[in-house]
Amino acid sequence: MTKHFERQIEKLKDMVLQLGARVEESVELAIRAIAHRDPELAREVIDGDQRIDALEVDVEEECLHTLALFQPLAADLRFVVSVVKINNDLERIADLAANLAEQAIYIVEQPLVDDAPFDMDEESRRVRSMVKQSLDALVKKDPQIAEEVRHADRRVDAIHRAMYRKVKKAIREKPEDVEGLIAYLNISRHLERIADHAVNIADDVIYMVSGEIQRHEHADDTEDISPSTAESSYHDEEF
Repeated sequence: MTKHFERQIEKLKDMVLQLGARVEESVELAIRAIAHRDPELAREVIDGDQRIDALEVDVEEECLHTLALFQPLAADLRFVVSVVKINNDLERIADLAANLAEQAIYIVEQPLVDDAPFDMDEESRRVRSMVKQSLDALVKKDPQIAEEVRHADRRVDAIHRAMYRKVKKAIREKPEDVEGLIAYLNISRHLERIADHAVNIADDVIYMVSGEIQRHEHADDTEDISPSTAESSYHDEEF
């Protein structure tokens, strides 16, 4: 490996880690905005998403430049390919953090639901930990940390499934709370999707280090459920 190529690899590392730090902060602020019902903090997350998008473009362009100029092979090629994929997942996490921030603004305008219909503190804590661990795995090139992220996703999925059942029941019992309940359902869904992208990053770290491709299926993103849709369909068993 030439000194020039070594410097280029270090530049890519620094760029993706800078992006990761901004994304991690965005998730943290969005969750705090929900917990404290803070619309100003939520708007800060939304406004910051454009800067993250710009960084994501810079990283992708630098990866393409690296591939074209140096034509890396074997482990070096895996690293650059992994950075391209991780870069995309980080940008998607930032988008989901902005979605969480939008929900934070929305719930401020709604009457308070008596109790959040799921353990938001636990789900958000686990999701924040997964994002942090996935980035730690990247920094340290540690497949063991990456495996821990993959296993942690099961608990987040279980919390979200339980949340879905509780919201379905709550809407039937108290349809007047439908707006707040659906907002919380969307929050849980966005958190669950952030966890999925953290797993994607962990999978790419394992590939980067070992060359092993992890086959891990995730559900597709879904749109937020609108209160009007929920009001008309909460008697439907498919909801």
